[in-house]
Amino acid sequence: MAIERHPTGFPQQLTIRWAILLFLLIIAGGLSGCEKVTSVLHRTPLPDLGPRLANSVKLTFDPSFTNLTMQYIDGCNSPHALNVGEEIESLMIDAASKNFRAVTVDDGPPAQILSDKEIIVTLQRSGLKLWADHVYDRVPADMTIEALVTLKDGGGRELGRQNVSIEHNQRLILEPTPRRCDYGNMREFVHDAGIALSTQVMRAIRTQLAATDGSGPAPVAAAPLRPVPPATATPAQGTPSALMFKATVLDENSNLVFEGGERIRVRVDLMNRGEQELQGITAVLTGTASLLAQFPTTTLSIGRLQAGQSRSMEFAATIPQSLQPEKAEIYVAVSDSGTHTQPPPQTLALAIQPTGITVDDVDDLPATVTEFRQPHTYLISIGIGSYRSRQVPSRKFASSDAQSVAHYFQTLGGVPASNILLLQDRKAIRSDIDEALLDWMPSRIHKDAVVIIYFAGLASVSLTGETFLVPYDGTDTTASRAYPIKDFEAALSRLHARQTVFLFDGAVSRMEPDSRAKTALGTLPQWNPTGSSTLHVIGTSGIGQGLEDDQHRHGLFTYYLLRALRGEADTNRNGDVTLGEAVTYLSQKVRWASKTYRNQEQRPLVAPTISPTDPSAALILTKQAAIQGTEAH
Repeated sequence: MAIERHPTGFPQQLTIRWAILLFLLIIAGGLSGCEKVTSVLHRTPLPDLGPRLANSVKLTFDPSFTNLTMQYIDGCNSPHALNVGEEIESLMIDAASKNFRAVTVDDGPPAQILSDKEIIVTLQRSGLKLWADHVYDRVPADMTIEALVTLKDGGGRELGRQNVSIEHNQRLILEPTPRRCDYGNMREFVHDAGIALSTQVMRAIRTQLAATDGSGPAPVAAAPLRPVPPATATPAQGTPSALMFKATVLDENSNLVFEGGERIRVRVDLMNRGEQELQGITAVLTGTASLLAQFPTTTLSIGRLQAGQSRSMEFAATIPQSLQPEKAEIYVAVSDSGTHTQPPPQTLALAIQPTGITVDDVDDLPATVTEFRQPHTYLISIGIGSYRSRQVPSRKFASSDAQSVAHYFQTLGGVPASNILLLQDRKAIRSDIDEALLDWMPSRIHKDAVVIIYFAGLASVSLTGETFLVPYDGTDTTASRAYPIKDFEAALSRLHARQTVFLFDGAVSRMEPDSRAKTALGTLPQWNPTGSSTLHVIGTSGIGQGLEDDQHRHGLFTYYLLRALRGEADTNRNGDVTLGEAVTYLSQKVRWASKTYRNQEQRPLVAPTISPTDPSAALILTKQAAIQGTEAH
């Protein structure tokens, strides 16, 4: 596409062409149904972000963005390719035309006005998910797009860059045809996602231009020294905004003092109090930069809100241990694409302070043992602390535990960084786990390899004892949204590795409601349903809550796993921690600590059992340059 646009009034000839096109659309509607025409004429418009800027910009789209194609399966199980890149590219050009004096597209004809800025858009990641557990003719769909936006001046000097991402959710509706195969509003779905992404890109560029002001480079999302609320249009007297919202900040102990490692949630409750549908509704967080940096995204979109309808959305983050004490503010602004009278932003004030807990030595990253290398050992470390569904219980330390385990195997276990795959929270959906087991791992290993899988999170058990791991996009109550252990075992068996080890730390619950659980009290989780040779070391036996150690900020099982790898399991003091030594240490320490300090019993499970004479017991996990260990708790 090659276009140069200079925003002026529409020529009369163009207006006539649009009238003819509209007439043809109406005729087409009479032949093939009114729903499609209605969908075209009621697509979400681009919002007004303010007066057009005097800059002349050149838009450059990386081929990864232009050629973006997403695959989906229709209602009749037929595959389709969706050309997303071209649609969103066109919308972004339209958005730029509304925001700048002149817009030139890369590979177009020579510009009549020299561009003083260049905007480069590069695709970072994308995803399209249609959920199978839909009702009747409506299918929930999620589209994720992340792009790197780079701003340069006319001489090619980079002024800043920022990752801009959107997560667009909408229900797709099957076409009212006899076969009911494809989705009638798929194009509208792509269009609305493109509107959301284009809007965020334009906002980022406008912010960058305001920040630089010709004085030199600055980050696109640069925050002022003292955060200020985002500007918002003041409703004209007598025309209040139809969009209402309430912002609330939530922490784990409800004291509004956020400590290192604590989960923070910003909840936004929205309501359309008007008589018309509102479209293109988004919520944006601004404020203290050090706090905002912890959120995976500071922009969420919910699309439409019917008259009188209410909906909620949440931003979530984890406060890092290293964050310095400070008073912080978060400003929440919401907007829709159809009006200029938006509600004023709301301010959330909170305090961040250290935990007051002495960091245990397991959190001091051990020195790398340079002379010890295990190039044929591979680790997939998975930690899911929060889930897409707010109905699924969270695990406070699961995500950070997965990272700690990965660090230990790299520094003390001699595992190369290229042999380690870390999946945390939203990057641990079912397809990510499938890709790790079915694509990433098989392409690397051979028959002499050692494969270690660590999983911190949730598992659920059916009435028959079938056990499921719960990925980020799953639930602990529905088998269709969970990962069966039998599929997990099948993937591991196909690797034909010399030794496979599965480590689990988390909660294990029953999948069925409590009213039915009485019939299955004697049914235990089946961690090794196929009788494979994989050694399963499970943090808790039976149904129960794997304890979390609030003092040391780890899962109890993982805390002692790290101490074992650090050298405390090395009972013969030869400098090597073997698999047999680690299993014995965990079985003793976890049970002892749960009884002594929590007055509960957490008993690890090992399946199949391992004896000191088994070859797998001699497998070296880590090697210590110097043995250091003190009793904790």
